[in-house]
Amino acid sequence: MQEKEVAKAVMELQWAYFGAAVGAGIAALAAGYGIGKIASSAVESIARQPEAAGDIRGATVLTAAFIEGVCLFAVVVCMLVTFIK
Repeated sequence: MQEKEVAKAVMELQWAYFGAAVGAGIAALAAGYGIGKIASSAVESIARQPEAAGDIRGATVLTAAFIEGVCLFAVVVCMLVTFIK
């Protein structure tokens, strides 16, 4: 009976590691996609209205920083799952 409980605990731990890895990967992919969309829109906006390049660049950097912060938070939460378990 003891061996079955240990095997079940190991299996649960493996799923936790897998879930943390998948969650961190999804967070990184989503952040990359979001920052890419922001950069794409910023380049198009600057091409259409070059005089507003400074304002557009500032908003782009600020928004990208927010996305990076959320991504970092998501990755940390995913990694905490492995340490808490």
